[in-house]
Amino acid sequence: MTSEVQAAADAPREGAGAGRAIPLSLFAFAIFYGGMVTIAGVLGAKQVALGPLAVEAGIFAFLMLVITSSAIAELHGRPTADRLVRLGFVPLIAAILLTFIVIRLPTDEGMYEPAKEAFPIILGQSWRLMAAGIVAYGVSVTLNVYIFSRLSRGKGRLIAVRAAIASVLSQIVDTLIFITIAFYGVRPIGDLILGQGIAKVVLSIIMVPPLIYLFVTLGRKLDRQPA
Repeated sequence: MTSEVQAAADAPREGAGAGRAIPLSLFAFAIFYGGMVTIAGVLGAKQVALGPLAVEAGIFAFLMLVITSSAIAELHGRPTADRLVRLGFVPLIAAILLTFIVIRLPTDEGMYEPAKEAFPIILGQSWRLMAAGIVAYGVSVTLNVYIFSRLSRGKGRLIAVRAAIASVLSQIVDTLIFITIAFYGVRPIGDLILGQGIAKVVLSIIMVPPLIYLFVTLGRKLDRQPA
Protein backbone atom coordinates (compact mmCIF):
# COMPACT_ATOMS: atom_id res chain seq x y z
CA MET A 1 0.00 0.00 0.00
CA THR A 2 2.81 2.35 0.92
CA SER A 3 4.55 1.75 -2.41
CA GLU A 4 1.31 2.53 -4.31
CA VAL A 5 0.88 5.81 -2.44
CA GLN A 6 4.51 6.73 -3.16
CA ALA A 7 4.07 5.89 -6.84
CA ALA A 8 0.98 8.07 -7.04
CA ALA A 9 2.83 10.94 -5.36
CA ASP A 10 5.75 10.62 -7.76
CA ALA A 11 3.57 10.51 -10.89
CA PRO A 12 2.94 14.27 -11.22
CA ARG A 13 6.64 15.01 -10.80
CA GLU A 14 7.53 12.54 -13.51
CA GLY A 15 4.95 14.00 -15.88
CA ALA A 16 5.93 17.57 -15.15
CA GLY A 17 9.24 17.21 -16.89
CA ALA A 18 7.61 15.78 -19.99
CA GLY A 19 5.87 19.04 -20.89
CA ARG A 20 7.49 22.05 -22.50
CA ALA A 21 9.32 24.21 -19.94
CA ILE A 22 8.35 27.45 -21.73
CA PRO A 23 5.98 28.13 -24.63
CA LEU A 24 7.58 27.38 -27.96
CA SER A 25 6.88 30.89 -29.27
CA LEU A 26 8.67 32.44 -26.30
CA PHE A 27 11.66 30.15 -26.78
CA ALA A 28 11.90 30.87 -30.52
CA PHE A 29 11.34 34.63 -30.21
CA ALA A 30 13.87 34.93 -27.37
CA ILE A 31 16.59 33.36 -29.55
CA PHE A 32 15.66 35.64 -32.44
CA TYR A 33 15.64 38.65 -30.10
CA GLY A 34 19.17 37.92 -28.88
CA GLY A 35 20.42 37.76 -32.45
CA MET A 36 18.83 41.10 -33.35
CA VAL A 37 20.32 42.75 -30.26
CA THR A 38 23.84 41.80 -31.30
CA ILE A 39 23.54 42.49 -35.05
CA ALA A 40 21.94 45.93 -34.70
CA GLY A 41 25.23 47.61 -33.80
CA VAL A 42 27.06 45.99 -36.72
CA LEU A 43 24.42 47.01 -39.25
CA GLY A 44 24.50 50.53 -37.87
CA ALA A 45 27.87 51.07 -39.54
CA LYS A 46 26.07 51.53 -42.88
CA GLN A 47 23.98 54.55 -43.80
CA VAL A 48 21.06 53.58 -46.04
CA ALA A 49 19.40 55.91 -48.56
CA LEU A 50 15.65 55.24 -48.90
CA GLY A 51 14.53 57.81 -51.43
CA PRO A 52 14.85 61.18 -49.67
CA LEU A 53 15.38 59.49 -46.30
CA ALA A 54 18.76 58.57 -44.86
CA VAL A 55 18.97 56.23 -41.87
CA GLU A 56 21.55 53.98 -40.28
CA ALA A 57 20.83 50.36 -41.18
CA GLY A 58 20.73 49.22 -37.57
CA ILE A 59 17.15 50.52 -37.44
CA PHE A 60 15.97 47.41 -39.28
CA ALA A 61 17.27 45.11 -36.56
CA PHE A 62 16.06 47.53 -33.90
CA LEU A 63 12.54 47.51 -35.32
CA MET A 64 12.63 43.73 -35.16
CA LEU A 65 13.36 44.09 -31.43
CA VAL A 66 10.36 46.37 -31.10
CA ILE A 67 8.13 43.96 -33.03
CA THR A 68 9.35 40.90 -31.15
CA SER A 69 8.94 42.48 -27.72
CA SER A 70 5.43 43.68 -28.64
CA ALA A 71 4.50 40.21 -29.89
CA ILE A 72 5.72 38.63 -26.65
CA ALA A 73 3.76 41.19 -24.63
CA GLU A 74 0.65 40.27 -26.61
CA LEU A 75 1.17 36.52 -26.33
CA HIS A 76 2.66 36.18 -22.84
CA GLY A 77 2.05 39.46 -21.04
CA ARG A 78 3.99 42.63 -20.31
CA PRO A 79 6.05 41.22 -17.37
CA THR A 80 7.49 38.51 -19.65
CA ALA A 81 8.31 41.07 -22.36
CA ASP A 82 9.96 43.34 -19.78
CA ARG A 83 12.14 40.45 -18.58
CA LEU A 84 13.18 39.74 -22.17
CA VAL A 85 14.20 43.37 -22.65
CA ARG A 86 16.32 43.25 -19.48
CA LEU A 87 17.93 39.97 -20.51
CA GLY A 88 18.76 41.58 -23.85
CA PHE A 89 21.48 43.56 -22.07
CA VAL A 90 23.44 40.31 -21.66
CA PRO A 91 24.14 39.61 -25.37
CA LEU A 92 24.41 43.33 -26.07
CA ILE A 93 27.13 43.99 -23.50
CA ALA A 94 28.83 40.65 -24.16
CA ALA A 95 29.05 41.48 -27.88
CA ILE A 96 30.52 44.91 -27.14
CA LEU A 97 33.15 43.48 -24.77
CA LEU A 98 34.06 40.66 -27.15
CA THR A 99 34.41 43.11 -30.04
CA PHE A 100 36.63 45.33 -27.88
CA ILE A 101 38.89 42.36 -27.08
CA VAL A 102 39.06 41.03 -30.67
CA ILE A 103 39.99 44.43 -32.11
CA ARG A 104 42.93 44.64 -29.71
CA LEU A 105 44.22 41.15 -30.44
CA PRO A 106 47.16 40.98 -32.90
CA THR A 107 46.05 40.89 -36.55
CA ASP A 108 47.28 38.08 -38.77
CA GLU A 109 49.63 39.57 -41.36
CA GLY A 110 48.10 37.31 -44.00
CA MET A 111 44.59 38.69 -43.48
CA TYR A 112 42.92 40.09 -46.61
CA GLU A 113 44.18 43.67 -46.71
CA PRO A 114 40.90 45.55 -47.30
CA ALA A 115 39.25 43.53 -44.50
CA LYS A 116 42.22 44.23 -42.22
CA GLU A 117 41.71 47.96 -42.67
CA ALA A 118 37.91 47.93 -42.59
CA PHE A 119 37.37 45.69 -39.54
CA PRO A 120 38.41 48.16 -36.82
CA ILE A 121 36.73 51.04 -38.65
CA ILE A 122 33.39 49.24 -38.91
CA LEU A 123 33.35 47.58 -35.50
CA GLY A 124 35.49 49.96 -33.48
CA GLN A 125 33.15 52.43 -31.79
CA SER A 126 33.88 55.16 -29.30
CA TRP A 127 32.77 54.73 -25.71
CA ARG A 128 30.11 57.38 -26.31
CA LEU A 129 28.55 55.43 -29.17
CA MET A 130 28.57 52.24 -27.10
CA ALA A 131 27.03 53.99 -24.10
CA ALA A 132 24.45 55.66 -26.34
CA GLY A 133 23.45 52.31 -27.81
CA ILE A 134 23.05 50.64 -24.42
CA VAL A 135 21.00 53.47 -22.87
CA ALA A 136 18.84 54.01 -25.96
CA TYR A 137 18.11 50.29 -26.21
CA GLY A 138 17.04 49.94 -22.58
CA VAL A 139 14.85 53.03 -22.47
CA SER A 140 13.20 52.84 -25.89
CA VAL A 141 12.34 49.13 -26.00
CA THR A 142 11.05 49.21 -22.42
CA LEU A 143 8.94 52.23 -23.39
CA ASN A 144 7.67 50.39 -26.46
CA VAL A 145 6.45 47.45 -24.36
CA TYR A 146 4.84 49.81 -21.83
CA ILE A 147 2.95 51.85 -24.44
CA PHE A 148 1.88 48.79 -26.44
CA SER A 149 0.52 47.11 -23.32
CA ARG A 150 -1.19 50.22 -21.96
CA LEU A 151 -3.01 50.80 -25.25
CA SER A 152 -4.53 47.32 -25.06
CA ARG A 153 -8.28 47.09 -24.67
CA GLY A 154 -8.33 43.32 -24.84
CA LYS A 155 -5.89 40.93 -26.47
CA GLY A 156 -6.16 40.64 -30.21
CA ARG A 157 -7.71 44.07 -30.75
CA LEU A 158 -6.02 46.79 -32.78
CA ILE A 159 -2.67 45.02 -32.60
CA ALA A 160 -1.27 46.82 -35.65
CA VAL A 161 -2.38 50.26 -34.46
CA ARG A 162 -1.05 49.73 -30.93
CA ALA A 163 2.26 48.40 -32.24
CA ALA A 164 2.69 51.27 -34.71
CA ILE A 165 1.94 53.96 -32.09
CA ALA A 166 4.27 52.34 -29.55
CA SER A 167 7.03 51.99 -32.15
CA VAL A 168 6.73 55.59 -33.38
CA LEU A 169 6.89 57.05 -29.88
CA SER A 170 9.71 54.77 -28.74
CA GLN A 171 11.73 55.50 -31.88
CA ILE A 172 11.45 59.24 -31.29
CA VAL A 173 12.77 58.74 -27.76
CA ASP A 174 15.48 56.38 -29.04
CA THR A 175 16.67 58.99 -31.55
CA LEU A 176 16.77 61.77 -28.96
CA ILE A 177 18.72 59.65 -26.47
CA PHE A 178 21.17 58.06 -28.89
CA ILE A 179 22.13 61.15 -30.86
CA THR A 180 22.35 63.37 -27.77
CA ILE A 181 24.65 60.98 -25.90
CA ALA A 182 26.73 60.08 -28.95
CA PHE A 183 27.20 63.45 -30.64
CA TYR A 184 26.29 66.34 -28.31
CA GLY A 185 29.22 68.75 -28.21
CA VAL A 186 30.92 66.99 -31.11
CA ARG A 187 28.69 68.09 -33.98
CA PRO A 188 25.36 69.93 -34.47
CA ILE A 189 22.60 67.48 -33.57
CA GLY A 190 19.38 69.32 -34.45
CA ASP A 191 19.22 68.32 -38.13
CA LEU A 192 20.55 64.86 -37.31
CA ILE A 193 17.77 64.24 -34.77
CA LEU A 194 15.13 65.55 -37.17
CA GLY A 195 16.33 63.49 -40.14
CA GLN A 196 16.80 60.26 -38.20
CA GLY A 197 13.52 60.77 -36.33
CA ILE A 198 11.50 61.23 -39.51
CA ALA A 199 13.11 58.19 -41.14
CA LYS A 200 12.44 55.98 -38.10
CA VAL A 201 8.83 57.14 -37.80
CA VAL A 202 8.19 56.39 -41.48
CA LEU A 203 9.79 52.94 -41.20
CA SER A 204 7.78 52.21 -38.05
CA ILE A 205 4.53 53.01 -39.84
CA ILE A 206 5.47 50.90 -42.86
CA MET A 207 7.14 47.89 -41.25
CA VAL A 208 5.55 47.37 -37.85
CA PRO A 209 1.83 46.78 -38.60
CA PRO A 210 2.23 43.84 -41.02
CA LEU A 211 5.12 42.28 -39.10
CA ILE A 212 3.40 42.38 -35.70
CA TYR A 213 0.47 40.49 -37.22
CA LEU A 214 2.91 37.98 -38.68
CA PHE A 215 4.76 37.47 -35.39
CA VAL A 216 1.62 37.13 -33.26
CA THR A 217 0.05 34.71 -35.75
CA LEU A 218 3.26 32.68 -35.91
CA GLY A 219 3.55 32.68 -32.13
CA ARG A 220 0.02 31.36 -31.68
CA LYS A 221 0.66 28.68 -34.27
CA LEU A 222 3.87 27.59 -32.53
CA ASP A 223 2.12 27.39 -29.17
CA ARG A 224 -0.53 25.09 -30.64
CA GLN A 225 2.16 22.57 -31.55
CA PRO A 226 2.06 19.40 -29.42
CA ALA A 227 4.68 19.23 -26.68
